[in-house]
Amino acid sequence: MDPNQPRHLDLKKDKGLAIEWGDGTSSYYSIGYLRKMSPAADARHLREQMEKNPLTILPSGSGRSGALVADSAELVGNYAIKIHFSDGHSSAIYSFAYLRKIDPDRQPTDQDAEEEAD
Repeated sequence: MDPNQPRHLDLKKDKGLAIEWGDGTSSYYSIGYLRKMSPAADARHLREQMEKNPLTILPSGSGRSGALVADSAELVGNYAIKIHFSDGHSSAIYSFAYLRKIDPDRQPTDQDAEEEAD
C-alpha cells in the first residue's frame, strides 16, 4: 500500500478528521483547522491576508447552530476528500498529499526554527 494513501478515514462531524496512513502513522485535523487550511482560493487569500496583517477579521465560521461542523464529506476518486462545512463552504477538495503536508503534528514550530538556527 502507498504510504501516502489512507488506510482508514474517520470523520466526526463536530470534532475532526482522523486518518490512518498506509505507512502506519496517524494524523488528526480538527474541523476548525480543516476549514482554516482549506485549499480553496478564498481561504488561501484569507491566510495570505492574515500573514500580512494579524488583525485581519475572520469570518464568523459558525453555521446554523453556532458551532462550525462538517455537514458531510465525500471521497473524490482515490486521491482526495471533499468536506462540506456548516458555514456554507464546500468548494475545497483536500488531496491526501495536501493533508499530509498540513498535518498539525508535523508542522514546524517557532522553537524548531530557533533550534535549527543554533
